[in-house]
Amino acid sequence: MAAIIGNALEIYDFTVYAIYAVIIGRLFFPLQSEFGQLLLSVSVFGIGFIMRPLGAIVLGAYADRAGRKAALTLTILMMALGTGMLAITPTYEAIGIAAPFIVVAARLLQGFSAGGELGAATTFLLEMAPPKQRGYFASWQSASQGLAIFVAGLIGYILSVSLTPEALNSWGWRLAFLVGLLIAPVGLYIRSQVDETMDLSAAHTTSLAVIRNLFRDHWYDVLICTGMITGGTISVYIVSNYMTTYAVTALHLPTSTGMLATLTAGIFGLFAAVAGGILSDRYGRRLLMIAPLVALILAIYPAFLIITKFGTMWALVSMVAVLTTLRAMGSAVVLVKLAEGFPAAIRSSGVALAYALGVTIFGGSAQSIITWLIRVTGDPMAPSWYLIAANVVTLISILLLREHKNQIGAAP
Repeated sequence: MAAIIGNALEIYDFTVYAIYAVIIGRLFFPLQSEFGQLLLSVSVFGIGFIMRPLGAIVLGAYADRAGRKAALTLTILMMALGTGMLAITPTYEAIGIAAPFIVVAARLLQGFSAGGELGAATTFLLEMAPPKQRGYFASWQSASQGLAIFVAGLIGYILSVSLTPEALNSWGWRLAFLVGLLIAPVGLYIRSQVDETMDLSAAHTTSLAVIRNLFRDHWYDVLICTGMITGGTISVYIVSNYMTTYAVTALHLPTSTGMLATLTAGIFGLFAAVAGGILSDRYGRRLLMIAPLVALILAIYPAFLIITKFGTMWALVSMVAVLTTLRAMGSAVVLVKLAEGFPAAIRSSGVALAYALGVTIFGGSAQSIITWLIRVTGDPMAPSWYLIAANVVTLISILLLREHKNQIGAAP
């Protein structure tokens, strides 16, 4: 719970923002064109990712110097502040140009804290796990993303069916952010009670020493691990997050149907991630990284073809379930492999930076690129080609990954 609650809060906030991108664009970025509002809104969604590499370096080095517990406490405090800013900021109509600036500031703060969160939390999970269950324990980091997406989709669905469109567009969307804000104190308390998993006597004395070690001796690993993150992160932000907007704008389905897609992605992502971790402990990491990924690459185009051809709730939900299952099963094992590939003294920094670069360069831009591609081509199938290319990059990166002698002990 201590490890996953911060990551769950982060993904929950990001998912809620993606779900309400159309509303946020209308309220905070009052351009004449609805397309312009949406594009600016999803671009601000991406702005938060710009701070991730900086957060990964600063907070990742802090976790490797001061310990995992200290970093986990700091990141959840920063997330709570960013969530609160999004929940209570008045609209452009109320306070003018200050409104979009506050939204941007909140996204930057969330991005900075998220940059350090995953590295510290994944490392904490891996270091506390029994040697033969590291895949299972660390897979809960990915599973927490599915849990967060499911909760966000559930809250979004409840709000969409219980409030009038006018109420939802006016103030109802803020309730979803307030739910996330209520989680933060619980997470802070739980994290304050855990034991440190790092041997602080073996830690670097300064953050600069951590960063120097990482870039001097492990730059290739960071580069390849960044490529390994590419397909999974783009798949998350398109299949799990953007599908609500896609259902409304491209398929012209009701908002409640779009919420069901997010809900489906969450629940299937949760169980598939845990299954991937368990199977990787038994059959090895490499097989569980490659097999689901190849199946995903082959399934993407047919899945989008079914979604666009039939355009029904069942077509959307079933195909989201298939793509999410394949994505989550492999992506969970990628995170485990990332953490196992770095020594303890730079483990949080290495995982955090590789993940942050992948998410920043590819995940943060995914929604803007897809929105633009659909607009320019007029083809609702455009997201499928982008997804296929991203996952091919991940497959190539996995094949180029150099094997290290395990830094934690015997593992598959």
